[in-house]
Amino acid sequence: MMEANTSILPVFLLMLFSSFEFCTGYSALEDARIIAEYKLHLRNTDHAQVARKLVHQANWASVGSISTNEKITDYPMVNIISIDDSDLDGTSTGRIHFLLTDLDFTGPDWQHINKVTFLFTDDQNLNCKKRGEDPMEPTCARTMISGKVEKLDTNSVNYKTWLEAFKSRHPAAKNWLKAHNFYLCELQIENIFVLDYYGGPHDVAVKDYYNAKPN
Repeated sequence: MMEANTSILPVFLLMLFSSFEFCTGYSALEDARIIAEYKLHLRNTDHAQVARKLVHQANWASVGSISTNEKITDYPMVNIISIDDSDLDGTSTGRIHFLLTDLDFTGPDWQHINKVTFLFTDDQNLNCKKRGEDPMEPTCARTMISGKVEKLDTNSVNYKTWLEAFKSRHPAAKNWLKAHNFYLCELQIENIFVLDYYGGPHDVAVKDYYNAKPN
């Protein structure tokens, strides 16, 4: 009797797994179809354009730096930084400008180790939520832009234009500049990742980013 039960076991397990696959709706053909659809979508996506669009539509970014704070030295620090990539007429330049102060986290951090990463997501304007997507889903587009902070020279030919464009987008900045010694900076971009669909992040060349036009 024991031998009969043993011989039936593999058949029972096969039936169990087959039943599980049926119940969960798994299909190898369906998987293949979905993957093919993903690849088709990714082939037709201009990832540099996606990055430019996300930057231009955002009023702020989550910014990661390497902390100099005595309580978390060398840990990652994340901050919210108001940004602007516009010219005076509101058109996108792709150049990421922002104000920093040494009274905040990011100011001291970049001067110690000048490495930062800016995160932009399509859900900053609740676009993903409106489409019924969770911010963590790959279809909720995001771009991670890394580089170095450059403190802009106040004597630069374009300094006043950039500052006025920033204040036009962030009127509150007029008070910051007076009260807290803020200074205008630009992100010198070194690397760009875009995740806007299934299949993993895409590495976007900096030159392609600047040559792209946001939608």
